[in-house]
Amino acid sequence: MVDRRLLVLQALAEYGTVTAEALSHTPSAVSAQLRSLAEHLGVTLLRTEGRLVRLTPAGRLLADRAAELARLSNEIHADTAQRGNAERSLLRLCGFSTPMAALLPRLANSLQERHPYLQVRIEEADPLGCFQKLVTETADLAVLVVNDEVPSVNDPRFEQSLLVKDPLDLLVHEDSSMAAMDSVDFATLASAAWITDRVGSANYQLFLITCLSAGFTPSVAHHASDWDAAAALVTAGLGIALIPRLADLPGRYPVRRVQLQDSAVPTRSIIVASRAGGRQDPVIAEALDILDELASTARRAITTPHPTD
Repeated sequence: MVDRRLLVLQALAEYGTVTAEALSHTPSAVSAQLRSLAEHLGVTLLRTEGRLVRLTPAGRLLADRAAELARLSNEIHADTAQRGNAERSLLRLCGFSTPMAALLPRLANSLQERHPYLQVRIEEADPLGCFQKLVTETADLAVLVVNDEVPSVNDPRFEQSLLVKDPLDLLVHEDSSMAAMDSVDFATLASAAWITDRVGSANYQLFLITCLSAGFTPSVAHHASDWDAAAALVTAGLGIALIPRLADLPGRYPVRRVQLQDSAVPTRSIIVASRAGGRQDPVIAEALDILDELASTARRAITTPHPTD
């Protein structure tokens, strides 16, 4: 087991900051851990530059070696589990929004049916937070949507694989003329009032790129990060929205999904990530195999949009 303080330092070196949620500690507790580590080693690990905190050369060296130590620790843990037939008692999963809801509850049920004494813990986190949790060993597997905060697939600290390509559909009021259409040309929506995620989010970036590729700058009327909230705004006649095909909506909303024509379908990539060497752990390997099966089922389900919502 790697010293927890080293993992905190490693995450700080990688991301420039580390969320309290990723560590399951308060910000003051995180600061206390780093001070304790510096005092224990007798070196200065951080320096303050205005409002920024940067690593000293000693801090950078220690963070780099901590990453090597974490990889070695994972390999030792997996080898021990394999050779000793050790039964893992806890598997920690984290995920982002739609992929979390679509895949992780079923994964947890399948694992607990096979391993009655296995505790599976699920926690929601954004994509960056998911990787911070992997780095700090507060999660074992993460299911998330790829965005510009996700590390490269060549990052040696992680193993990443594609699960599902999730297309987005148009969400309109059931009384809209578009509700009866088989598909809609995205370029014809240039004058529409749009309901979309907050500025800067991965969903907003995908939405904006799709609009610009179709030849227009969108008129954004409202922002809603929750699909339920977006559906409520569409129901009120306040605009139209894009929604992932994997996302379920409560049946109380008088809305309809409409496919976008093939040339302009925005699509999200949903991946699973673990620490390097994770598949050597028998339970993690089994969880990844189950996720592959669930993803295969999801791929078949999203070949057509939901007939009604």
